[in-house]
Amino acid sequence: MSFWVYILRCADGSYYTGHTDDLERRVAQHQEGTIPGYTHDRRPTALMWAQDFPTRIEALEREHQVKDWSRKKKEALFAGDWAGVSAAARSRPRVSASLDAGSNRTDGAVSASLDAGSSRTKGAATVSLDADVTLTDGRSAAPPPVIVLVRPQLGENIGKAARAMLNFGLTELRLVAPRDGWPNPQAGPAASGADVVLEQARVFDSVAEAVADCAHVYATTVRKRGVTKPVVTPEAAAAAIHRNTARAAILFGPERSGLETDDVALARTIVTVPINPEFGSLNLAQAVILVAYEWSKGVALASPPEVELNPPASQFELDGMIAQLDAMLDEAGYFFPPDRTVATRRMLRTLLTKPAWSSQEVRTVRGVLSALAPKKRRG
Repeated sequence: MSFWVYILRCADGSYYTGHTDDLERRVAQHQEGTIPGYTHDRRPTALMWAQDFPTRIEALEREHQVKDWSRKKKEALFAGDWAGVSAAARSRPRVSASLDAGSNRTDGAVSASLDAGSSRTKGAATVSLDADVTLTDGRSAAPPPVIVLVRPQLGENIGKAARAMLNFGLTELRLVAPRDGWPNPQAGPAASGADVVLEQARVFDSVAEAVADCAHVYATTVRKRGVTKPVVTPEAAAAAIHRNTARAAILFGPERSGLETDDVALARTIVTVPINPEFGSLNLAQAVILVAYEWSKGVALASPPEVELNPPASQFELDGMIAQLDAMLDEAGYFFPPDRTVATRRMLRTLLTKPAWSSQEVRTVRGVLSALAPKKRRG
């Protein structure tokens, strides 16, 4: 199975980036206007570029990379002008925010792309200013949400959270003032192979900086923090994220105490999991995986193949099996006392008709019965 990253040119000249596992169908849906959202009101659309990948994770990584490219760089890509792609990458102007001395943020975490016709950035996080929207395959018209771990304490928990993210197709991790610094050697083994999430993780000094480029911020907490905000379940939050085309961030607090009141105050919505009131403690990775799983329902992640069940056996086949067992039991003297024979046979028939046997299963059981039957002596 292949996963495709693609770019469409819209009627207004803007570019639209998405990924799918069925390129022909997805492009047709955009062109027919059956997908609500960005392209619906900007038709006609035209496919400018597509590239296939063996896994969805690789496609997601490429999608995130390409959607932030400048117009010039994208048009060089369409033309197959790799020298032009490289030159556009070197010449693209950026605005950087000042960093406090000793900050361990990664390069690029505080930059803004300045494409023509775009608004300027405020704050320190990366802001893509292309007229470009990401479409994940399925019902979503929004880019995947950003997972923000606020003051995480243990490297192992960061690694486990990264593993939980990648399980359900999320790759963008942001860390706010991790207690033991970053990178953390304990995170890698705990991530169990989710290295792409850890390698791309960005570090910020404050929650405000970490979510500056996000239009929708959700705070996960089970406690009332003295702030009045809408409270939703992870399922409702995921549905809202998929309905909007702007980037969303989901905040998770430190392991010991959770988010502080000031952290929650930055969010627009609180996400709370219905949980046992007498034991409401979730570890960090558990909380992340609950939210990530609900989000994943809106995209087409790989699923185990469905196997069709064999059709049920006919009544004739089932009666034959029951008759065979009945005859063996009668010969063995099972039906005793005689006045209970009718009721016992009725109970056996009820028992044997419950499983909805297939023809193959009936044949198998009859083979077992034949093997158990006493062998007749030859004269």
